[in-house]
Amino acid sequence: MRDITLRALDTLKYVDVIAAEDTRQSSVLLNHYNIQTPLTRYHDFNKEKVTPVLIERLTADETVAVISDAGTPGISDPAFYLVREAIKRDIHIESVPGATALISSLVISGLPTDRFVFEGFLPVKKGRQTRLLELSTEPRTICIYESPNRIQRTIADLYEALGDRKAVLARELTKKFEELIRGSLSDLLQQMDQLTLKGEFVILVEGFTREHRRNAKYKGTKYEV
Repeated sequence: MRDITLRALDTLKYVDVIAAEDTRQSSVLLNHYNIQTPLTRYHDFNKEKVTPVLIERLTADETVAVISDAGTPGISDPAFYLVREAIKRDIHIESVPGATALISSLVISGLPTDRFVFEGFLPVKKGRQTRLLELSTEPRTICIYESPNRIQRTIADLYEALGDRKAVLARELTKKFEELIRGSLSDLLQQMDQLTLKGEFVILVEGFTREHRRNAKYKGTKYEV
């Protein structure tokens, strides 16, 4: 609630309509700051239907703000779809920076921040093993988003594919029930039973190093010892 910027508050008051992922959840924020701007629903399941409506309003010189339930719109979020369509029509777009779990978790992880790769959500089925294999030799710090119902499976898969690397699990950044666990992938697996499996998760894993290359764990890859 308090991470929102003054510029964001001014924008939400000024625009003609706010496109929100969940209007009920967004209303809590807007009511707190006494913002009366009309809301419309815009999420992953209606983006193809609603985007043309919003584009039509924008071309009629109306202004639209897009917000998400948590984090920055457009990052693993359907706002990307609307932005792409607006660019095609030369509609002016402004980014209003705010809280994002990706950067918030990275800077307090203790893992290298000079180079990192953001993977978003891993494929649930098709292409999952291929992506994990690619990540097994990724030298940069790896950042992944995950949902509560798949977090345990994903950490187990990362442990199997990458070995027991340094890792950090961040939950609900930067909200009321924020949690952070540092250790290794095996440590995270052992602590799953103690963790509240609700909210938004970020998994951060150290990149592939020379030490990992020497590790017999990587037999069978192109770095076979």
